[in-house]
Amino acid sequence: MFGMYNIKELDVDSLDAKKEEIHLIDVRTEGEVSRGVISGAIHIPLHLLPLRATEIPQDRPVVLYCNSGARSAQACAFMAARGYDNLHNLSGGIMAWARSGKPLATLI
Repeated sequence: MFGMYNIKELDVDSLDAKKEEIHLIDVRTEGEVSRGVISGAIHIPLHLLPLRATEIPQDRPVVLYCNSGARSAQACAFMAARGYDNLHNLSGGIMAWARSGKPLATLI
């Protein structure tokens, strides 16, 4: 959990098992995303999150990720401050995903 917000960490295997049930957000930059994403992710760069936060549903679990988990933790705190309560941060980010041998996809 992060500070006063109820933000949970989710590990790679848990994310892989729940991918169909969650809304997955990639908060990395355009350049980082061009190297690959987790299949099913929607790209909302961290700096655009304040403008695009309304695109994120509140009625299902949301997992945010970045390269290592630091920026996505900031994104989770930002969303929690706006009333979102079913947030998860991918522990270790996409680097942990790739290290575990999980596939990367191309963002369409």
